[in-house]
Amino acid sequence: MISALVWGLVQGLTEFLPVSSSGHLVIIPAILSRLGVEVGLPDLEVSAVLHLGTLLAVLVYFRKDVARMLRFRSDAGGRRVLTLLVVGTIPAVAGLLLEDSLDRFQSVVSNVGWALVVTGVILLVGQRFAMGTRRLEEGRIPDAVWVGLAQALALVPGISRSGSTITAGSIRGFEPSEAARFSFLLGIPAIVGAGLLQVPDLLSAGRLDAPLLLGFVTAAVSGYLAISLMLAVIRRAGLVPFAVYAFAVGALVVVMF
Repeated sequence: MISALVWGLVQGLTEFLPVSSSGHLVIIPAILSRLGVEVGLPDLEVSAVLHLGTLLAVLVYFRKDVARMLRFRSDAGGRRVLTLLVVGTIPAVAGLLLEDSLDRFQSVVSNVGWALVVTGVILLVGQRFAMGTRRLEEGRIPDAVWVGLAQALALVPGISRSGSTITAGSIRGFEPSEAARFSFLLGIPAIVGAGLLQVPDLLSAGRLDAPLLLGFVTAAVSGYLAISLMLAVIRRAGLVPFAVYAFAVGALVVVMF
């Protein structure tokens, strides 16, 4: 039960805050192990349920955008956003071919620490370019390609998906909160791919027990709060607070491991 709560919080918060959820799934168990506390990593099925929790969070928060995309035949703005998401998802799908190399990379915990340091640099670059005025509905295919490539880069554990894509959107001239909106919406196909594929196995194994449901609810609630927090911080303070966090945690991990 405690593990479900912990991993639900980790998944919900780090999926949307620009601090790398995949990196924290490596770092947190390693640090807790050093402290004498062993916390088992969630298996594929549990991870799928946690991803579905964060999927629910983003669908609820951006329900108006989702509704517009579902009306793509009659809504030009929704059709434009949907096109951007489809194009932006392609590079990450191609990047999955490197899965074995990424597994070897994350087996060395200090590598993830260095990747978090890189995330800090990416976030500072994003802050430097956070002067755009474009809305997502003004996006074009080249914008989606660049943001999609940034999302593919974030397949490396420790490189933040939201941080990379927000930075890419800012460089392309999107207003900061619009770059964040693009990032969160672009996460929907990725989260669907990580979650829904495991649902049949869960149902056949009869694993929908109380701890799993607790993890789902925790991931959904904390994910919704993380989206709200991220958008509020990016409007008031930009990406710098998250860059400081990435530098601090990355340096700590490199020193410890």
